Amino acid sequence: MEYDIIVVGGGHAGIEASLAAARMGKKTLLVSMLAEQVGATSCNPAVGGLAKGHLVRELDALGGEMGLLTDEAGIQYRILNAAKGPAVRGSRAQIDMDKYRIAARNVILNTPNLDLLQETVEGLLYEEQTVTGVRTNLLNEYRAKRVILTTGTFLKGVVHIGEVKQTAGRFGEFSAENLSDSLRALGLKVGRLKTGTCPRVDSKTIDFSVMEQQPGDELPSPFSFRTDRETFAETKQQLPCYIAYTNEDTHGIIEGNFHRAPLFTGQIEGIGPRYCPSIEDKINRFRDKDRHHLFIEPQTEENTECYINGMSTSLPPDVQQAMVHSVRGMENAKIVRYGYAIEYDYVDPTELKHSLETKKVHHLFLAGQINGTTGYEEAAAQGLMAGINAALSLDGREPLVLGRDEAYIGVLIDDLVTKGTKEPYRMFTSRAEYRLLLREETADIRLGKYGHDAGLIDDATFEKFEAKRLQIEEGAALINATEYTPNKEFLAFLESIGEERVTDKISAQQLIARKSFTREKMLKLLPELSKYDPYIQEQIMIDAKYARYVEKQLDEIEKMKKNISIKIPEGFDFASVKGLSNEIVEKLKTFNPPTLQAASQISGVTPAAIEILHIYIKMAQKKAAG
Repeated sequence: MEYDIIVVGGGHAGIEASLAAARMGKKTLLVSMLAEQVGATSCNPAVGGLAKGHLVRELDALGGEMGLLTDEAGIQYRILNAAKGPAVRGSRAQIDMDKYRIAARNVILNTPNLDLLQETVEGLLYEEQTVTGVRTNLLNEYRAKRVILTTGTFLKGVVHIGEVKQTAGRFGEFSAENLSDSLRALGLKVGRLKTGTCPRVDSKTIDFSVMEQQPGDELPSPFSFRTDRETFAETKQQLPCYIAYTNEDTHGIIEGNFHRAPLFTGQIEGIGPRYCPSIEDKINRFRDKDRHHLFIEPQTEENTECYINGMSTSLPPDVQQAMVHSVRGMENAKIVRYGYAIEYDYVDPTELKHSLETKKVHHLFLAGQINGTTGYEEAAAQGLMAGINAALSLDGREPLVLGRDEAYIGVLIDDLVTKGTKEPYRMFTSRAEYRLLLREETADIRLGKYGHDAGLIDDATFEKFEAKRLQIEEGAALINATEYTPNKEFLAFLESIGEERVTDKISAQQLIARKSFTREKMLKLLPELSKYDPYIQEQIMIDAKYARYVEKQLDEIEKMKKNISIKIPEGFDFASVKGLSNEIVEKLKTFNPPTLQAASQISGVTPAAIEILHIYIKMAQKKAAG
């Protein structure tokens, strides 16, 4: 009954938190309402996507499990935004939801130091704002030095399907009705959010022949850096997805039933995700659109059931049937599971430190949707960091806090704890100021050292990460050191590869930075790079193409780091600073940041505002010095 760390909740955050804690040598207990639902994908059967793929790659580089599980259960792999710049591309995989869940549970059950228990946590045990354990529905009490809550949508969860309301954390499963009362009793600010899911349809009743097929990439790329790329590309079997569209009939059916939509009748009070709205919300807000995309995604390798991505809804069953049947190719489709909305309690994430420990309550960590996020990937990333930091705190070590310049995980956590959220938070590449430095494929180079230091990445794997880093640096050094003069021989070479002539001396880096310059041309220019494998060559070329922009971002980071040490005097009058908007002044007054760095992290406070503030702080310091 006594543990070092107890993790409450067996979703994606709970998996990563419990595995990290146990692998760092801590006696860990994972408590889940249903053992067979550990790792369940409650919403769409997919992992990754734009910016979300970055999170999965980063947690893999730190020693997390999601990338490996995805590679084991994946049934289709695609690079989104492949035609755009490398900083905004995103890996995405359809998964066999059953295989993923089973694989996750097996990893949990086979990990030393980790126990799995099927009970419902009803409350926290605590003494003077220090958590000491948990109490379950079976009246059992489990003591722990640290507790991590990863409760997902289960805190006072309520499912909505039309006029029907059911108390549930997920359709057909109990909710945790009393745990959030403990959080309120401890003085934490608790709010209410909403999310939803789509209908699932019997695959054999869908006419795929009239839909647009969407295959996976010809050469699929694994999510995990620890998966062998060549073997994976050669052996991974993929299934197609399909694209369908809503139409005026669909929109008319939905619009004609707004009066029965819980979202509009006041039945739902929680705030839903702005960037992943329900179909009824889309029709209400974008009535001028004549159609909306629907992605028909297989849920398992056998493809017996499909998920209609883009049709999240809480409309009544008869309306769901009518709107599904209005879509071309689904005229005879049979719904296996109806879509639904779910409301749940969450904790305002400004209650947290960057370590994900609560400020007001000692030894209590929160991760995942309880912190106001949405998505498996955001949850898993937080879970991993909470598990690492809970374990580090037991050893008296400093927490691992990733900077915004180091990782999307750093951006995610910093956004949450410094800015808070009033709606389910979703990660986007646009949230990362230094996204050129935070590309998916560099996650192992950026973060492997932290995973290795924590004991989650073994020596052999870390050596591979380091070998990759050294090869890329070696290639970059060659490119930067090589220059060409516009003599006859070189001009003839440029013509032979279809490149424009030059009139002045030019570096290899400047040539490779051209939009027209491909990897094949780079190898002809510098045959010495042929000794590296194609994956490394690609990274060398990307670094060369974006070298000027990367250098600019590095300068910005250096400036940002200097700002860390610049303190804002206590009682500083932000209103006296000319050049700041009223909105920025109000935000600075509200958050009262201690340093320029903290001020720069407040949403809406621009770099220009920081520069002005810096000048006024210097003036105030000179005045005080006489």
